[in-house]
Amino acid sequence: MKVGNIMKKFFILNADDFGMSEFYNEAVLNGVNNGILTSASLCANGVKFEEAINNIIPQCPNLSVGVHLNIIEGQSLTECPLLTDNDGNFNNGYIALILKSLNKDFMLQVEQEFRAQIEKIKDKTTVDHIDSHVHTHAIPNIFRLTAKLAKEYDIPYIRTQYEKPYFVPSVKKHLNTKYPPNILKIILLNTFTMLNRPVVKEYELKTNDYLIGVGYTGMMESMTLEYGLKALKKDCLAEALIHPCKYEQVIEDSHHYEYLATQDKDLESKITDMGFELSNHSNVI
Repeated sequence: MKVGNIMKKFFILNADDFGMSEFYNEAVLNGVNNGILTSASLCANGVKFEEAINNIIPQCPNLSVGVHLNIIEGQSLTECPLLTDNDGNFNNGYIALILKSLNKDFMLQVEQEFRAQIEKIKDKTTVDHIDSHVHTHAIPNIFRLTAKLAKEYDIPYIRTQYEKPYFVPSVKKHLNTKYPPNILKIILLNTFTMLNRPVVKEYELKTNDYLIGVGYTGMMESMTLEYGLKALKKDCLAEALIHPCKYEQVIEDSHHYEYLATQDKDLESKITDMGFELSNHSNVI
């Protein structure tokens, strides 16, 4: 990434699903104040949204906060029957969203819901980036809408999903049933990113050069982050997405290992040794 006339390597460690539960919120608080977490993306329909706004963000003055658009899980903020069941719960899978994104009426309801989510968060706190739950905004028609709204609401940074394939030396990870579907996700999202990058330029937004967190979704931890960054030799802006939860008892949950990565001082040293500067979205826009 170029800053002025100088090329640099920046790394943003972002917690998705902020506001989804007290465990996510606690992980953000500890990850920022006692670890290497720099940014978090907040769900407007998260059950612990108000706790995130009132209790966590005020304690994290250096936290970069983003909008985590969500049309795939939980309840909608608006009446959008093409996106939800009769109880207002989102009920479309990813493939359905791709197909329905070609429908004008569907996209009007997506826009209505996106606006409500963005405005709910911006009314409460400063926002500097935008992304989505389960990468739904990567779908090209939805990405164009998201970019348009980012520009309109003065949100300068939008996430793109290009991940450079890399290999973590762990037999266990590659025998995991999650790994083959994740490879298909990389192919799909890398293709979408090629289509979406011109839209970023069209709306004069900032974005990451690389994303880490697709190929090893559900298996993220310190070693995964380390090898993801090792694959990036050139100056760039890399963003890693994790879903950290701070559990007191359920320590075998994969999200707890993602939380432990935010507390890993050895990983922090390795990041620095690779020439990356830990940053957040506010510092790169």
